Amino acid sequence: MEQLMADLKVQIIEALNLKHLKPEDIGDDQPLFIEGLGLDSIDALELIVLLQQKHNTKIANAQDGPKIFKSVRSIAEYVRANQAAA
Repeated sequence: MEQLMADLKVQIIEALNLKHLKPEDIGDDQPLFIEGLGLDSIDALELIVLLQQKHNTKIANAQDGPKIFKSVRSIAEYVRANQAAA
C-alpha cells in the first residue's frame, strides 16, 4: 500500500503538471480538492484517465468520485479493492 501511494503521488504530479511539488509534499491523507492541493473538475478528469491507463481501474459510478478522490490514500484503497475484484 505504501508503494502504491508513493507511485500515485508521482503519477499525479506528472499527470497534472504539478512541477512545483515533490511526492513528499503530498500527504497520504491530505485533501486533493478545494483545500489541500486545490484540484478542480478538470483535474478530476485527468485522474480518471490516470487510473484507467496506469492501473486498469475504472470508476463505475460517478457519484463515487468525491469519495475515491478524497486523498491519495483513498485512491490507493480504491485501486487495491478494484484490482482484487478483477
